[in-house]
Amino acid sequence: MKKRLGIYIHIPFCASKCSYCDFYSLAGCENLMPAYHEALLAHLEESSAAIKNYEVDSVYFGGGTPSFYGADRIVEIFNALKLNGNVRLDAEVTVECNPDSLSYNALKLMRMEGINRISMGVQATDNNLLKLIGRRHNYQQAVKAFQDARRAGFDNISLDLMYGLPSQTKTDWANTLSKVMELHPEHLSCYGLKLEEGTPMYKNYLGSPILPDDDDQADMYSYAAELLNRYGYKQYEISNFAPAGFESRHNLKYWNLDDYMGFGPGAHSCVGNQRYSYVKDLKQYIAGVNRDVSIIDEYQIISPLERAVEYIMLGMRTTKGISERDYRVRCQSNWKPIENVLKAFAEKGWAEKTEDRWHFTVPGFLISNTLIGIMLEAQAGERVEGNPWLAPALEAEEKISMPKGEDELFKELYKDKIDN
Repeated sequence: MKKRLGIYIHIPFCASKCSYCDFYSLAGCENLMPAYHEALLAHLEESSAAIKNYEVDSVYFGGGTPSFYGADRIVEIFNALKLNGNVRLDAEVTVECNPDSLSYNALKLMRMEGINRISMGVQATDNNLLKLIGRRHNYQQAVKAFQDARRAGFDNISLDLMYGLPSQTKTDWANTLSKVMELHPEHLSCYGLKLEEGTPMYKNYLGSPILPDDDDQADMYSYAAELLNRYGYKQYEISNFAPAGFESRHNLKYWNLDDYMGFGPGAHSCVGNQRYSYVKDLKQYIAGVNRDVSIIDEYQIISPLERAVEYIMLGMRTTKGISERDYRVRCQSNWKPIENVLKAFAEKGWAEKTEDRWHFTVPGFLISNTLIGIMLEAQAGERVEGNPWLAPALEAEEKISMPKGEDELFKELYKDKIDN
C-alpha cells in the first residue's frame, strides 16, 4: 500500500490585504494571474513522478484568497492533480474562500468537479469590527455565502473566527459564537489576534489600551472551548473545533508529522526526512519554473533530534497529544523525563492523561508555548547513554532556553521530578 500524501497549493493573490495579515500574499497583482497559473501547472507536471509514489488523500488551496483567483482556475489545477497523481476518490479537498469573492455559480462548479470542503474567513459578526480589521465583506454577505455553499452541495464547511480584536468585549465574542453556531458549520477555527510586525495593525495598535489584554483574551479562549464542546464541537487542536469525523484532515498532517508537498511561492513541503520551501517571490517563482532554475529557498535534512523536538511541539498542539509508545518509536529516546514533567503539569491542571496519551487541558493550551518549552528542556537534558544518535546531535544544537523569568517561575514545579 502506498503512503498517503497531502498537497498544498498556495494562491498568493488577494483583492486587498487585511490589516492584521503577514502571510505571503499580494494585492493589485491580478495581471500576473495567467502567468502564475501556467507556471503552477507546469510545476505540478514536473512533480508528477514524485507525487505518483503516493496516494493523495488531502488537497488544500490556501492563500491569499483562492476564491478571488477564480473557480475555473481552481478546478483546472485540481483536474491536473487528478491526471498527474493518485488522488483518492475519498480525498478531502479544501478551498479557502472569502465571502466577498464567492458566488453560487463558482461554488456549484467547484462542488461538481470534486471539491468537497470550504474554509471561509468570516472573522467576526460585527460589521464595524470587520471594517476595522480590513475585511471586505459584511456579516450579511458571509451568511449568504454560507447558504450558497449549502445550496451548491457542500456538507463540510469550516468558518474562521478571530477574538481579541480592537474594543471587542467578552460579550461581543459570545455574541459572535452564538450567531455563527446558528449556521451549524461542520468546523470552527478560533484565532486570537496576534500583532505581526510590519502589518498596519502592529503599527496602529501595539501597546494600545483598545486591545483586550492577555487575561481577557484567555477568558475569550476558555469560553469558546467550553461552549463549543457543550454543543458538540470537540477541540482537537489549540485553535480548532469540530464534531467527530470533521477534523481537518489536511491540517492534521502537519501536526502528525505526515508527508505533504506544497506548490507556489513560499509553500513548504515535508517529505520523509526532507523539508524545503520555495522562494517568497511571485515573479521569481514564475521565472524559475519557466526557465528550469531552482526555486528552492530553504532545504534541510531533518535529524532524529529535530524529529524528537517536532513530535513534542506539534503533538502537544492537539488534544490527541503524545504517548510513550509513539515517542519511543519516533524519537528513539527516553520517555521518563517527559512523563515526569507531564505529571507535574497534571498536578497544576495543565495536562491530563486519557488512556495512554497525554495532552493539555484548556488552561494548559493557554500557556502551551511555555509548557512545551519546559518539555523540550527535559528532553534536551536527558541522559544520552543508550541513545547513540543523541550525543552528537545535542553537541551540534543550541540548548533550548526559556524566556526570561519563566525558567525561575517553573523550576520548582518540576526540578525534583526529572531525576526520579
